[in-house]
Amino acid sequence: MKQFPPSDLLNSLPKQFFASLVNTVNQFIQQGYDVINLGQGNPDQPTPSHIVAKLQEAAENPVNHKYSPFQGHRYLKQAVAQFYQREYGVTIAPDTEVAILFGGKAGLVEIPQCLVNQGETILVPDPGYPDYWSGVALARADAAIMPLQEENHFLPDYSKLTSDVLEKAKLMFLNYPNNPTGAVATKDFFDETVRMAREHDICVVHDFAYGAIGFDGKKPISFLQSEGAKEVGIEIYTLSKTYNMAGWRVGFAVGNSSVIRSIELLQDHLYVSLFGAVQEAAREALTGPQECVKELTALYERRRNVLIDGLQSLGWQVTAPAGSFFAWLKVPAEFSSAQFANLLLEKAHIAVAPGIGFGQFGEGYVRVGLLTSEERLKEAVRRISRLEIFKKHVDI
Repeated sequence: MKQFPPSDLLNSLPKQFFASLVNTVNQFIQQGYDVINLGQGNPDQPTPSHIVAKLQEAAENPVNHKYSPFQGHRYLKQAVAQFYQREYGVTIAPDTEVAILFGGKAGLVEIPQCLVNQGETILVPDPGYPDYWSGVALARADAAIMPLQEENHFLPDYSKLTSDVLEKAKLMFLNYPNNPTGAVATKDFFDETVRMAREHDICVVHDFAYGAIGFDGKKPISFLQSEGAKEVGIEIYTLSKTYNMAGWRVGFAVGNSSVIRSIELLQDHLYVSLFGAVQEAAREALTGPQECVKELTALYERRRNVLIDGLQSLGWQVTAPAGSFFAWLKVPAEFSSAQFANLLLEKAHIAVAPGIGFGQFGEGYVRVGLLTSEERLKEAVRRISRLEIFKKHVDI
C-alpha cells in the first residue's frame, strides 16, 4: 500500500511524553505485574451523581440532538460568570468574556495559533505541562523558557528574562496550582505578572486546571483577581479536575474580550460546539451543589499526607505540595529522574513520571499523582522501603 508521508508541521510536533509513559507501564501490566500507577494525571473518582443525572435527563431532550450554537449555549456562559463571581469575586461578562472549550487542553493548544505569528516568541514555564509545547509548535513560534526552581518557590523570576526575549514575547503560559510541582502562586506574584505583561505587551494565559485543589485550608487564587488582569490576559479552566469530568471534555476561557473573540473565531473553523447535554451538565456542575468539591479536596489532602508522611519516615526528604493532585519529589543524588523512575518501575512496580519529561529544569525530580487509594499509597511506600535506598526501613 502506498504510504503518504505526514506534513512538515506534523513532523515538527514534540513527542507525546505521556503516550510513551503509558506504553511502558502497560508492558509491565501485560506481563502480569501489579503496577501502582502514580505516573498519570487521570482522576480516579467518578463524576458526582447530580451531574451525571443532569446529563441523562438532558440527553433525552430532542433539542440537544441538534447542532448546538457554534460558540456554545448562553446559559453555560452565564453559569461560568456566576461561578467566577461566587468563587473569586470576579465579574465576567458572559457574552464577551467567556469561550467554551473542548476541555482545557484544547484551549491551551489553540491559543498560540490565535495570537502568535511564525517566528514570534512564547514564554513557557520549565518544568511545565508538555502540551504548551504542542501549541508553540502548531503556531510555528519560538519558545523561551522560564525556569521554575525551588529556591524561588517554583515561580518564574521575571528579572532574569533578557530585554531581547521580553521584546519578542507575545504570549506567556502560567499554571498555578502548578503541574508538575504542586506549587501555588501568591497575589503579589500575579500583581507583578500584570505589571510586567502590561509593560511588554504580552498576553498572559493562566492555566487554572487545578484551581479548586488547595491544601491546609488555603484556597488557590485566580489570576483574574489581580487588578488589571483582564486587560492583559485570560484564564483557562477545566471541569476535569474540580468535578471529575475528565472524559467529558468541557472547559472554558475567561478574560480579555479580544482574546476570547480570537478563540471563538478559530473554533468556528474547527468545530460546531459541545453536545448540548454536556453543556447542561456543565452548568449543573458550576451552579449546583458544591459539597462534592470540598470532599474531593479533602480526599486529596488525606492522600497527600499519607504519601508524604510515609516517604519522610523512610528518610526521603520530600516536600508536601500546596495544591494540585501531584507531589514533586526530589530524587536521590546518584540518580537521574529517568533512572530513578525506571528503578521504581522495574524493582518496585511503581510508575512515576520522570521530571525530565516536563522540561530540562524538571531534571532531578519525579512527579507522583495522588490518584489512587490511601492503601495503595501505603503499599507504594512499603515497596520503596524494601529497596533500601534511604536511611530507614519501615514496615507500614
